[in-house]
Amino acid sequence: QVQLVESGGGLVQAGGSLRLSCAASGRTFSSYDMGWFRQAPGKEREFVAAIRWSGGRTVYADSVKGRFTISRGSAKNTVYLQMNSLKPEDTAVYYCACAASTKLVLTTGTAYDYWGQGTQVTVSS
Repeated sequence: QVQLVESGGGLVQAGGSLRLSCAASGRTFSSYDMGWFRQAPGKEREFVAAIRWSGGRTVYADSVKGRFTISRGSAKNTVYLQMNSLKPEDTAVYYCACAASTKLVLTTGTAYDYWGQGTQVTVSS
């Protein structure tokens, strides 16, 4: 089993920044891809960003491209989501996810095997 713990959420004004962190513990994999998703009240969960552990290639949702940056920590069991120029529509619970094996596509929830409990991000106008 892998445990994922997110932190860094909170309340911020529009235009501000937050950095989310996700720490993985438990069973380790030689390499695993990680992603961030979010879910706003009354809406479906949506993909935000993902990073390949091998090579560090990243992919972003169009809605966050240029504002959010996903990165990995030097310990390789931590992933970050730097969120800049936040907008009220970014308000959601943000979830970290981990794929136990390499998947061709990382933009869908079905690619991931483990999920964190989520952290609330609220952007006020």
